[in-house]
Amino acid sequence: MLGYALRRVAASVPVAFCVALFVFALLYLAPGDPAALMAGDAASPADIEKLRAALGLDRPFLTRFVEWLWRILHGDLGTSVFTGIPVATLIGQRVLATFSLMIVALLIASGIGVPMGALAAYRPGGAADRAVMVGGVLGFSVPVFVTGYLLSYIFAYRLGWFAVQGFVSPFADFGGFLRTILLPAASLAGAYAALIARITRATMLDVLAQDHVRTARAKGLGEARVVIVHGLSNAAAPILTVMGMGAAVLLGGAVVTETVFGIPGLGRLTVDAVLRRDYPVIQGVTLFLAFIFVAVNLGVDLLCAAIDPRVRQ
Repeated sequence: MLGYALRRVAASVPVAFCVALFVFALLYLAPGDPAALMAGDAASPADIEKLRAALGLDRPFLTRFVEWLWRILHGDLGTSVFTGIPVATLIGQRVLATFSLMIVALLIASGIGVPMGALAAYRPGGAADRAVMVGGVLGFSVPVFVTGYLLSYIFAYRLGWFAVQGFVSPFADFGGFLRTILLPAASLAGAYAALIARITRATMLDVLAQDHVRTARAKGLGEARVVIVHGLSNAAAPILTVMGMGAAVLLGGAVVTETVFGIPGLGRLTVDAVLRRDYPVIQGVTLFLAFIFVAVNLGVDLLCAAIDPRVRQ
């Protein structure tokens, strides 16, 4: 297991390097002169040149990249051009809201998707199976902002059960945290739950048709034990893999969800930075989220290897 873990960590290093290279190149790949775009129409040529020097655009690409990567390795993600605040500080102020949203959405999606997928696989072609297939299509088809506005109108505006916008830290007021996070997390979990349900169904159909499951049934074991112990446990590794890959769904959906519900997270920070053309913030947040995605998939791979020894072969 240790050897497999070291190999997976080593394989993640070049991926992280390529991600860092691409994120840094965003500043150079942007159409037009980034310094002129960030300075605005009212800026003088001297102001633009000053900003170009501050961003390092007047120096060779490779030199800037090596210096930037060295600062990244020391935790320096740059400084916001608009606010003058370090990007790492801005991320630290917003990361709790985004991670809370993603974790609650993951719990909701897993709590719905895995049981529904297993139920659909247990009775293929039945009512539950058809409901899962229809729900999967709807989950992928309906945009996150449509689901968010609909849930907000019904459960926040009409019924008053939840807050319409905002975010309360779980460490300050857990009840207030639930009132502000459940609606956005539920709207974000829709497409993710559909993905998990369909993958669980497909994987479970394959596992339940294998010989060891037929042997367990021949021994007289109850159906619940056969499905959960012999079926779902053997399907856990592929399901976890898809859940890890689906983290991109949560990261992408968080931008829209935070905008709809007014959550001060990394998604809102990214949108504001794009509108202000604050490239250091865009680079820093993009790099941070990309590394989180790489770390999540690495953790899922190690967890799958611990659950299923065949993965380590």
